[in-house]
Amino acid sequence: MAGMFGTLAEKLSNAFKRFRSKGKLIEADVKEGMREVKLALLEADVNFKVVKEFIKAVSERAVGQQVLESLMPGQQVVKIVHEELIKLMGTEAAKLEVSPKLPTVIMMVGLQGAGKTTHTAKLAMHLKSKGKHPLLVACDVYRPAAVDQLKIVGEAAGVPVFTMGTKLSPIEIAKAGVEHARKNGLDTVFIDTAGRLHVDEELMAELAGIKAAVNPTEILLVVDAMLGQDAVNVATSFNDLLDITGVVLTKMDGDTRGGAALSIRHVTGKPIKFVGTGEKLDALEVFHPDRMASRILGMGDVLSLIEKAEQAYDEKQALELEKKMREQTFSLEDFLEQLRSLRKMGNLDQIIGMLPGANVGALKNAQVDEAQMKRIEAIILSMTKKERLHPEVINGSRRKRIAAGSGTSVEDINKLLKQFDQMKKMMKQLSGMGKRRMPFGMKMPF
Repeated sequence: MAGMFGTLAEKLSNAFKRFRSKGKLIEADVKEGMREVKLALLEADVNFKVVKEFIKAVSERAVGQQVLESLMPGQQVVKIVHEELIKLMGTEAAKLEVSPKLPTVIMMVGLQGAGKTTHTAKLAMHLKSKGKHPLLVACDVYRPAAVDQLKIVGEAAGVPVFTMGTKLSPIEIAKAGVEHARKNGLDTVFIDTAGRLHVDEELMAELAGIKAAVNPTEILLVVDAMLGQDAVNVATSFNDLLDITGVVLTKMDGDTRGGAALSIRHVTGKPIKFVGTGEKLDALEVFHPDRMASRILGMGDVLSLIEKAEQAYDEKQALELEKKMREQTFSLEDFLEQLRSLRKMGNLDQIIGMLPGANVGALKNAQVDEAQMKRIEAIILSMTKKERLHPEVINGSRRKRIAAGSGTSVEDINKLLKQFDQMKKMMKQLSGMGKRRMPFGMKMPF
């Protein structure tokens, strides 16, 4: 998994091998191991002061009598690192504040290119799914087509967009937008402000003016995680001038070194509230420090995985599937539905990275073959309903027809049918092991 914390997780895993391979630890072992952890964090572009304080806190706890004399000191050290990482990132998920007097106004700020407009729509869509009635307000009157972009992403998110063109000042538009929400019973207003390529006085003066005019409940800074240490500097500048309430960290699906995620809270005192994990509008996650720490240490993130599965897969489907597995009536049609549910859960590389014990190093260059998944879908869709429900009727001539219809070869059809047959046998064994089955508990042919 080259994405979220891939390289850092791999390096920390290597550093911990030193602890785990020893039955007893001495202070020198801890010191040497911590030197490797320190290097891994610095290479991940974590702020130097943060690294220094983190290593000091972990070392002090790790050389305590209780740890060195315990039966599994290596595990104890990893546990301490895990706890200190959680502390570093803010202990628990920071929720969005809600204003007692509606609407709640959320001001979105940040530099150009961080994904501010897209993430404004992502957040609005996230709140809409929780029963809120958001409004997007277009206050970027400078960047060409910024207003149009907000309209496009707003429409895709199913959220109304308030615009007044580009002639009025952003302060006037922001005030009018909040008033529009109040009159129309919309409970949350997102103000999409202008960005610049770098922090400048003019931008900050304008943002301070909008803040004074609409008195936002939240000021969220959207910052690119790929910037590493620079992301922390950007956060510091915005926080000093605007007193931000939180951060949205974008592009966490890239080869993120982790520096921003591990440093921002400690340096600015402000929490990361959300992370963007892809280009799609639903590719947004609440930032849970404990789950993130687990991912960094290669422990997986089962809770997020289950949440994703639950969103993609309802209870009724799960029970029906379990029944089909038990009664051995699972068909290629059901298999196609499974495939689609898995894809709905998002980036498959990320999903694999959430599995505990997933070998980060081995996954680094392993790409889940999306093309293969599409090929399987095309093959199944080229079958008749009878063939999908009863694959055993698929003879030689039917195979040729399916191959021609799906743009694949007879060999591909044979391979899929063989894998499907193997999967059914495996399911027979699984169905005897327990009542409830999650969709990701099944072997997929890719």
